[in-house]
Formats: sequence, structure tokens, C-alpha cells
Amino acid sequence: HHMFVVEQEEYVKEGIDWVMVDFGMDLAAAIIMFEKPMGIWAILEEESLFPKATDKSFEEKLKASLGKLPVFLKPASKTDKNAHFGVSHYAGVVNYNVTSWLEKNKDPVNETVVELFKSTSTCQLLKHLWRDHPGQPTTAPKDDGKKKKKGGGGKTVSSVYLVSLSELMTTLYSCEPHFVRCLVPNTHKKPGDVEPPLIMHQLTCNGVLEGIRICMRGFPNRMPYPDFKMRYACLGQAEIASSSDNKVASYALMDKINFDRERYRLGHTLVFFRAGSLAGLEEARDGLVIKWVRFIQGEVFKRVRTRVYEKKRDQRELIKVAQRNFRKFLGMRDWGWFIIIQKTRGMIGLPNPEEELRLLEEKANATFGKYQEALDVTKNLEGQMGSLKDDIGAMTKQLSEEQGNVSVYTDRQAKAITIKGEAEVELVQQQKVLASEENSRTELAAEVKAHSGSISAVKKDIEDVELAILKVEQEKGNRDHTIKTLQDEVGEQDEVINKLNKEKKHLSSTQAKSSEDLAAAEEKVAHLMSVKSQLESTLDQLEGGLDKEKKSRANLEKAKRKVEGDLKMAQDAVADLERAKREVEGVIANKEKNNQLLSAKLDDEQSLVAKAQKNIKELQGRVEGAEEELEAERQARAQAERQRSDLAREIDQLGERLDEAGGATVAQVELNKKRESEIVKLRKDVEETNISSESVLSNMKRKQGDAV
Repeated sequence: HHMFVVEQEEYVKEGIDWVMVDFGMDLAAAIIMFEKPMGIWAILEEESLFPKATDKSFEEKLKASLGKLPVFLKPASKTDKNAHFGVSHYAGVVNYNVTSWLEKNKDPVNETVVELFKSTSTCQLLKHLWRDHPGQPTTAPKDDGKKKKKGGGGKTVSSVYLVSLSELMTTLYSCEPHFVRCLVPNTHKKPGDVEPPLIMHQLTCNGVLEGIRICMRGFPNRMPYPDFKMRYACLGQAEIASSSDNKVASYALMDKINFDRERYRLGHTLVFFRAGSLAGLEEARDGLVIKWVRFIQGEVFKRVRTRVYEKKRDQRELIKVAQRNFRKFLGMRDWGWFIIIQKTRGMIGLPNPEEELRLLEEKANATFGKYQEALDVTKNLEGQMGSLKDDIGAMTKQLSEEQGNVSVYTDRQAKAITIKGEAEVELVQQQKVLASEENSRTELAAEVKAHSGSISAVKKDIEDVELAILKVEQEKGNRDHTIKTLQDEVGEQDEVINKLNKEKKHLSSTQAKSSEDLAAAEEKVAHLMSVKSQLESTLDQLEGGLDKEKKSRANLEKAKRKVEGDLKMAQDAVADLERAKREVEGVIANKEKNNQLLSAKLDDEQSLVAKAQKNIKELQGRVEGAEEELEAERQARAQAERQRSDLAREIDQLGERLDEAGGATVAQVELNKKRESEIVKLRKDVEETNISSESVLSNMKRKQGDAV
């Protein structure tokens, strides 16, 4: 709709003769029905929020809210007999089946799961697939004393689609888009099968046919006047220059080349052409361009060959000159003056070497004088810089002696006390982390033992299956051997039959033997034929048994592959557990190294504190009192932390109960609200206790710093 309107508005804006094409305005009514406040999207979102909503209730709500609209129709689909309603678009009626709409609409991508994929996965392909998804941070940001805002509901597929649709429409209105239409050839997903009615229906609904109709009726090709003049001025330079008005000059050019005015229109700033009309102008222009190119080629060829001719002509004249000079040389080569001139000719115009040597010496002396002056200036500056360095050293020495070392000891004492407190807190935290990692390691070891038992059972089953397969293969080998022996016997019997046939031919040709011998031979042949038929029947039976054996072997192969797949899955699970175990052991080792480093750092700081305490014996009493108060405050803070952990555990339990009770009756909802208020109160109490303990601790630290 947008593209059709923009195309025709362009014609009207340019002032050409154009009658607006009515391509159907029912699309606006259908769009309003979908996007209005109580439209299809709003009802779908509302029903998706209710846990007891079903497809039937969604269908009834649609019919109750939108049933009176003229574009909302009863289903009349030939392909889908279970359609629930139809919508009249501008190009035709589309029927919809709402089965599983609510279930599909509640299935968005979980942002927390995406964040786990991006942050913890070791598979680079998985990270690459989710690289553009924003995800959700795994660590919650600090509140900083602000109230928490109530979180909105979860996203649905329809809400994500509406956001994407609004962004697409914004992009379409801000640019000049081009589309690629994808068509479904058939409804039963069969390759090479085309349903023309279905394709025509899609072309009609997508607006492709309307676009073609407007394109054939309108002017799809357009060109600004400056580009038109620059490109087609070669067809009539005088006509283009005849008027400053673009329309007058363009009409004069078109009339000169007998171009029909029905095939183009002149706007205010653009020249519009009907489909295929621009090709006529291009052909006329190409004719002139080809003519001029051929003229230029002829001129270039003429100039190239002229240069070759002139070169050959000059060569011929120079040959004559060379011959004439050679004849003169032969005549004067014994003349004395000619010999003197030839020997002195090379010395004419040569420079005087003594004069050049004198100039070079003067230039070298001038350059060396400047260099000597630069060296003298450098020596003077270096002497001055040495004296300045001595003055600076004396002044720094005097300053250090006058300043004293009192501030150094006070700074070291304050740094040692702060570093000691931080190291103690960090040591307690690392011990807790070490205990939790030990518990997880023991649990992983138990899981590995449990999986090892299941793996041994699967291996035993695989060994039994392999033994059965070996037995079947042995039986198959025995059967193959018997079949081969029977085939050999059949071949021998065939050879005997061939011999008897030869003898029969020999007897018939000679007719020397008696009829009795002939009858005996015929009986013998009949006996052999019966033996052959028996052998063929036994061969058929054996082949049937071979087919059965092949089928049983195929079944065993399938069972073997299934067991191997189960074994591979179990091995992958064990490998994952072992990998997790190694990661946990690595984390534990890192924590132990950190603890050792912290303990070593703590020992160094304690030694520094011991050295500093020798110089502050007078302040030791005050420091001990402050340390006792600090220890009491630490105990109070530890007690507050324990209370906080207990309250957090109770909050988690209440949250789990609240999740289990979700979707229950109204009484349960009220009870959940009461529990949420209690949880909020408990959280506020925990935060107040933390704030009070931190304030007391900061006061104690401030007192200790003042005392020091």
C-alpha cells in the first residue's frame, strides 16, 4: 500500500497527466482490526497472560469482540477444513486456524539462558550464533538505596514481532526500499510440483500483480533533466541549446527524432518513460556513438600508419646522407689538416680542472669554519650544564636534611593497619569459598562413581551383543560353505548334462546305436534332471535361510548401533563430569595459591607493624583499646551477617513457596501478597542492619585513625 501510494504521489507532484489507480483500500480496515486496542494482537497478548486460557476461549473472544466487523468473516477454506475465522484483505480472503497460537506465543527466547550460553559456554559456534542477542546480566546491579521498580511481564512472540514490525515500517518510510518476493509452489512440500492457483493467489495477495499493472500503466523509468541533457544531447545539440526551459528543449529533441509523446511525460524536475521506451532512445544514441567511435578509430589508424610512413621516408633520406659523408671521408682521410681537426675535436668545451679544484677548496674551508664554531658553542653549553647539575644536587641534599623522616613512619603505620584489616577480611571470604568448593568436589566424585557403574553395565551388554554377532557370523560362514559345495555339485551335474547332450547329438547324427541304448540314455538324462531340480529346490531353501540370516544380522546391527549410541552418550556425560571436576580442582588450586599469597603478604605486613610499633610505644595503650572495640564490632558484624544469611534463606524459601502457589485461587493470591510484603519488610530490616553495622564500623575506624 505504501509503495503504490508513493509511486502515484510522485506522478502528481511532478505535474504530469495521471489518473489515480484504485488498487483497493480494504487493507486499511484489516490493519486497523489487527492493531487497534481491542484487536487481534491485543486479545492474543491478553489471553497469553492467563494460565487457564485455551484456544477455544481465544476463538470465542475473537468472535465476540470482532465478529461484527465487515472484514472479519466466517471460515470458508478449501485447503484447511479446521479454520476458525477469515479476514478480507484488499486482494482476497485469508482463513486462519488458531490451534496452538497461545502455546506458540508463550515461547520466547529466555534472556538468562542466552546470557549463560554467551558467558559460560566453551563452544565458539554457540557464542557466534548468539553474538547479536543482548542477553541479561548474571549479576544483579546494586540498588544504591533506591526503590526497586516493579518488573514487567515476560515477552511473547507477538510482542517481539510487533516491535520488529514497527522498526521495519520506520525504515521503509525513511528510505526507498526494494523487495524480493518468495512464493510457496505447493502446500504439501513436494519438490518439482507447482500449483498455479496457489501461486496466483500469493501474487495477488502480495500486491505483485497490482505493482505490474501500475508499472505497465505508469512510468517506471525516470531521469532528472541534467542527466537527460548530458546523456542524450548528442541526438540534437542545437535543440537542447535552443531554449533554457527544460520542457521546451526536451520536446524539441524528442520531436526531432520522431519519438512518440505517448511514450514519455515531462515533469517539473524529471523525465518519465513508459516501460520499454527508454530502450528506443538508447538505440538511437548507440547508433551515433558507434558511428563516432568508428570515425575515431579510422583517424587513429591513419595517424599510426602516417608515422610509420614518415619513419621509413626519413630512413631512406638518412641512408643517402650517410653514403655522401662516407664518400667525403674516404677522400679526405689522408689530408693533414683533417687529421688535426679530428684529434682536437674531443677537447672542445671541456672544463678547466684547476679552476674546479680551487672552488671546491674554498667551499670546504667555509663549511669547516661553521662546524668549528658549532663545536665551540657545544663545549660552552656543556660546561654551564655541569655547574647547574652540581647546584641542583646541593640544593636537593640540603632539602632532604631539613625535611626529616617523621612523616615516613606515620604513613607506614597507617598503611600497615589498613592492609592488615583488608587481608583478614579477604582470608575469611576465601576460607568460605574453599569450603563450598570442597563440598561441590565431593558431590561430583559421587556422581562420577554412580555413572561408572552404569557404564560398566552398558559395556557388558555390548560384549554380549558382540558375542552374539560373532556366533551369527560363524553360522553364516558354515552356511556359505554348504552353499558353495552344493553349487559345485550343481556345476558338476551341469557338466554331465552337457556331455550327455553331446552324446545325444552324436547318436542322432550317426544313428548307429540301437533304440535300447537310446532309451537307457533318455532315462539316465531324466534321472539327472530330477536330481538337478532337487538340488535347485535345496538351493532356494538355502537362499531363503540366508535372507533370514541377513535380516537377523541387520537387526543385530541396529541393536548394536543403538547400544553404541547409548554408550557414547554416557561417555560424553562422564567426560563432561570429568571436565567439570577438573575445572573445580583448578579453581580450588587457584584459591589455595591466593590464600598462600595472602598469608605471605600478611606475614610481611605483620613484620612491618612490629618494626613500626617500636617507635610508637607511647600510643600502644590507645591502639589496644581501639582494637578491642574493633573486635567487638567485628563480632557484632559477623552476627549481623549470620542473621542476614538466615533471613536470605527464609526469603528464598518463601519465594519458592510463592512460585509453587502461582496460578492458584484468589485466597492464595492474597496470601502471596502478604508474604511478599513480609519479604520486603525482612529485606528492609536486613539492609538497615547492614547500614547500621557499616556506620558503626566506619565510626570505629575513624576513631582509631584519630587516635593514631
